[in-house]
Amino acid sequence: MKIAITGDPGAGKSTLVRRVVERAPLSAGGMVTAEIRKCGRRVGFSVCDLSTGAEGILAHLHLAAGPPFGRYRLNLRDLDEIGVRAIERAIEDAELVVVDEVGPMELHSPQFVRAVERALQEAQHLLLTVHRASNHPLAYAIRHKADHLFRLTHAGREQVLAEVLHHLTAG
Repeated sequence: MKIAITGDPGAGKSTLVRRVVERAPLSAGGMVTAEIRKCGRRVGFSVCDLSTGAEGILAHLHLAAGPPFGRYRLNLRDLDEIGVRAIERAIEDAELVVVDEVGPMELHSPQFVRAVERALQEAQHLLLTVHRASNHPLAYAIRHKADHLFRLTHAGREQVLAEVLHHLTAG
């Protein structure tokens, strides 16, 4: 079962993924991202391995090196060493592979793209969040070829959570 979640920034996609992982009766692995905030202001994004808890920086305002992305610089090394490895390990060991998020920052990494393509082919159950408007071929393919695509809104979060859990646990 391949399930993709999309929606506007701040709609709660990452929160929904974390809630699914907590509630689904499946062993889960893969990667999640989160905002890094300081004094109430977003200064970057982290990447975390669900299985090991290893965490790194995906993008930050104060990185000295890395490809520029808007106000941030990307840390592709942490994405590849933590995020990509987490996806690859989950394909081998977990019942549910999680990729939060397939978005413009992550798509800068060829290793990330290959790992997600592999997950699409090999994972028994796959839960991804995907940027709502990316024209990258992988993001486009996920939005159009997932078994289920949910467009998350603030008002519909509980219903989407229930539907995703149903699809992941239905016979």
